[in-house]
Amino acid sequence: MHSEFPSHSSYRQQRERFLAAASAAGAQLTSYAHPRCGPFGEALSTDVAVLGNPQAKRRLVALSGTHGVEGYYGSDCQIDWLEAFVPGALPDDVAVVMIHLINPWGTAWLRRVNEDNIDLNRNHLDFSRPLPDNRAYAALHEIYACCTLHGAGRQRADALLEEQIAEHGWPAVMAIVEGGQHRHPDGLFYGGVAPSWSNRTLQRIIAQHLAGAESVMCFDLHTGAGEYGHPMLLTITEAPYPALAQAQSIYGPWLYTLHTGADAVSETGVAATATGYTSQALLDALPGVQVMPFVIECGTYPGPQVHRHLRDDHWLHLHGDPLDACGREIKSQLLEQFYPADPDWRAMVGLRTRQIWARGLAALAGEGD
Repeated sequence: MHSEFPSHSSYRQQRERFLAAASAAGAQLTSYAHPRCGPFGEALSTDVAVLGNPQAKRRLVALSGTHGVEGYYGSDCQIDWLEAFVPGALPDDVAVVMIHLINPWGTAWLRRVNEDNIDLNRNHLDFSRPLPDNRAYAALHEIYACCTLHGAGRQRADALLEEQIAEHGWPAVMAIVEGGQHRHPDGLFYGGVAPSWSNRTLQRIIAQHLAGAESVMCFDLHTGAGEYGHPMLLTITEAPYPALAQAQSIYGPWLYTLHTGADAVSETGVAATATGYTSQALLDALPGVQVMPFVIECGTYPGPQVHRHLRDDHWLHLHGDPLDACGREIKSQLLEQFYPADPDWRAMVGLRTRQIWARGLAALAGEGD
């Protein structure tokens, strides 16, 4: 065991707690083994827990860990809900599908991306077609390919970033960086050139656990964008979808509707210029199903601060050692950016997430009346 890698908030502990809570709740469990190991040599997998009738026409889906390190918030919410679940409480034709840590490698290694440096919310694309070409990113790539954490090299990279921000403004620069790119595997917000393991696994889960449904609500659980301690409910797709009006009627002014595109803008802190979102993948994978794809995004720290720690972690996996003392410090700081230790923050986002799910379940139950 490498004692330098942070052992608190570990993937292994989260998985053990999830499986125990799901079993106690009477869930049907399915595991999807990941080909890589965690920092302690532990086996990794994505686990799915189904409560209620697995053939139910109406299903609520809770998805955690799309961005690995953000999975600790999602996992804790899933575990809390399972521990409070009362067997038999679901209507006969409503099921709950908990997808636990779809990017288990990222969660285990405390990374936002996956084992191939891929951002999963830039990876759900049709790879038989030309990929989005974010040419403006090329002029910024040297900022993120910097081979030193401190010293002259990092100072030059910092100066270039500050110069770009001074000229174009923070939102415009981040619209380029966070929009995703497919030309630089060693760059930030890399979308890959083929479906990742997590992408393929999610498609398997959709086929196995959502096929046959007539109505599906999915909540993709995220942190890091928005105001501190404020959980935003969003629906993020490329265009309006058939069930959008119903989604808006269920949540009213709580719901923020975001349509992505090259020229899209958003005040939420969520990347509006990106393509390849999980939300869109669900719509594409379930034609003929009344799909309502939601995102719960829980705000943490200011964007420039979060971005700096993402850069440090990116450097670590390109040029450093995640298992040494420097790596330990970077990992601890990154975890704080995406899952603050503040107990009030955790209580607030947990409460709001449960409220959102409760309203969604009530709406699904009402469809059968």
